[in-house]
Amino acid sequence: MYRKVHAAVSFTRTLTMAAKLVNRKCLLLIQVLVSFLFLVIVPAAFALPLKRLKSLTVIKEVNREGPYLGLLTVSTSEDSAFFATGAFQPHKTHPIIDLSGRRFRVGKIHDKKVLYVRCGVGRVNAAAATQQMLDLFDVKGIIHFGVSGNVNDSLSIGDVIAKQFGHTGIWDWLNLNGTSNLDHVAELNVASYNVPKGKGNLLGLVGYGEEEFYSEFGKPNIAQLLLWVQASKHWLQLAANLMGMELKQCVNSSLCLPRKPKLVVGLRGATSNTFVDNAAYRNFLVRTFGVSSTDMESSAVVMTTLSNGFPVIALRGLSDLAGKQSGENAYTKFGSLAAFNAAKAVVQFIKILQ
Repeated sequence: MYRKVHAAVSFTRTLTMAAKLVNRKCLLLIQVLVSFLFLVIVPAAFALPLKRLKSLTVIKEVNREGPYLGLLTVSTSEDSAFFATGAFQPHKTHPIIDLSGRRFRVGKIHDKKVLYVRCGVGRVNAAAATQQMLDLFDVKGIIHFGVSGNVNDSLSIGDVIAKQFGHTGIWDWLNLNGTSNLDHVAELNVASYNVPKGKGNLLGLVGYGEEEFYSEFGKPNIAQLLLWVQASKHWLQLAANLMGMELKQCVNSSLCLPRKPKLVVGLRGATSNTFVDNAAYRNFLVRTFGVSSTDMESSAVVMTTLSNGFPVIALRGLSDLAGKQSGENAYTKFGSLAAFNAAKAVVQFIKILQ
């Protein structure tokens, strides 16, 4: 009997010790989890808002010295071309503001206060960066610049153009025998490009539509239908004074354009989320819309800026022939030159801007 009681007591003690050990391990595990929560997860959750709050605080300080001219370009090569002009002088105390993954640079050009950002490729990036700049910073207007494809046979690579831009990427892609929309501003019958002719295809018809434009000066929730958005008239007139300015002709001592580039004001440009490197589509754009260039951002920047009631201009350097060339696209050779010419035109525009 004694042995049984002793065995029962020993077993109870063992269970109690085991329970205590388990409880200690559970407690230790809970402590580790709590520490991980406060050391890793919680800071990570609050890092983004705190970082944004810091940037917004700096923006508030920078805005006290405004207003600024907002400058938007697109790619890293255009970024490099802008700084290669040597005209940008960074702000002494707040030269850089990082916000939403973009780097805004504060400084001066020709003693005029500017705010510069590289928006990224495409209409969404262009519109988002423009709206962000207009909403958060004290700006008095937007100057957009970069490179574009040349679809005008009277122009050459290296030329810089400015005036109005249309979004040629709003499509109704219909069936072969689909009903055409009477509201289309233009139509592209894919079958007319058959090679050889007469074989037909199922790609059908592409119908081009207009933008819905909401404006600070319009009625709320009522859109104006339009195709072309034009840069601000008084800025275009000012830019016209730059025609005849000296633009870069050579990439280096062994690679030059056959003639000196020029700045032209008063031409149309097509914008869509498409890099055009196709001769047939290039010809269609010229014949149908009367454009001289094609890019992926300009209409979005111009439309967004005008929608908010600010002046805007877009200057685009022609970097290639948008598919008319034989062989390699000229952008690889002359893209940097076209970007530099556009940036140089912007610098000169800022110089004469009152």
